Amino acid sequence: MDNGLACEGNIIHEEAVAAVCGQMLSEAVFSAAANFFKVMGDGTRFRILYALDKQELCVCDLANLLGMSVSAVSHQLARLRESQLVKGRRDGKNMFYTIADDHIHVMLKGCVEHAMEEQA
Repeated sequence: MDNGLACEGNIIHEEAVAAVCGQMLSEAVFSAAANFFKVMGDGTRFRILYALDKQELCVCDLANLLGMSVSAVSHQLARLRESQLVKGRRDGKNMFYTIADDHIHVMLKGCVEHAMEEQA
């Protein structure tokens, strides 16, 4: 069945393939990048990242904001920390979190802008 999405022949455009081949990244980089999207791909974790992009918040603040238990938020934050998407700091009895760096901000912004365009 031809749906018009595949090539009709089997011609390889060697110059194009060679140009891209020279720019391919290592498997380790591809794996790390894919893991980034896998972690961000969870709706709860995305909401946590979005909130932390707006302001540093403690675990209790996040739990209240998202209508979740402190335990559930802590579990998600652990996953985000493992993937180096958030960083935390202790202040007395409270643990505050924020996004890890500007790369996360740029990715969040791009994802949200794309989603908002799709909604329009």
